[in-house]
This record gives sequence, structure tokens and C-alpha cells, in this order.
Amino acid sequence: MKNTIRTLPIRADPRKAGKRGGPSPTTRPLRATVAESVRISVRTTRPVGARVWVDRWSLPSDLQKMPAVMNSSNGRIRHPVFGNKRRWANQWTTPLWWDKTVRAHTPRMQAEVARVLDDVRRFLT
Repeated sequence: MKNTIRTLPIRADPRKAGKRGGPSPTTRPLRATVAESVRISVRTTRPVGARVWVDRWSLPSDLQKMPAVMNSSNGRIRHPVFGNKRRWANQWTTPLWWDKTVRAHTPRMQAEVARVLDDVRRFLT
């Protein structure tokens, strides 16, 4: 998941004629920041299981909704230009990237869980 987030393409609408650009007002890279908030938790008591999730509370307050926005069905990230609430920009990412990544890797995860369960069963018998 972390690798998927780090390599997730984000594209912007082209600039309009006469519009100026500039460096980002933050040194915080968006994808790396979100990738670092991905967590895995494993339960060995009932209900047994594992969960991969994004810890929103480990993100800066202005990015806590970003994982859900990036995973939206239309893939649109709408934000103020350099914090100016009177000018907004759209950026686009792969819609439902989290869901697609989980679906693509589910067989491998199930096989790994089955392998671990077999190892535990052999150990106990």
C-alpha cells in the first residue's frame, strides 16, 4: 500500500494563459506523508484477523481527510491555490486506488495467511 501511494500519479489541470506558477509553500511531500500513515494491525484474539488502514490522526491536521479524497470515485483533489481560498485548483489521481490495490493483492494475502496458519498447525501437532 505504501508503495502504491508513493507512486500514485497525480496530474493537474493545465495552467491558464498568463497564470503564474511557483514552488510549493510546504516542504511536506503529499504522497510520502500519506504513505507513512499506513498501518497494519494483527489480532490474535477473537475476532482473529489483520487490518491495513490509514491512521488519519498521524497526519497533519490539514491532510487528515486527504486519504479519503484521494480514494474518491472521481479521483479529484480540489484545493486552494497556495492557501488562497479565493482561487481553487483541481488535481486528478487514480479513482478508488486503495480499493483496486486491495482487490489486486487479496489472493496473495489469503495465500500468505493460509501459509502462516499451516505453519502454526504443524507447530502445534
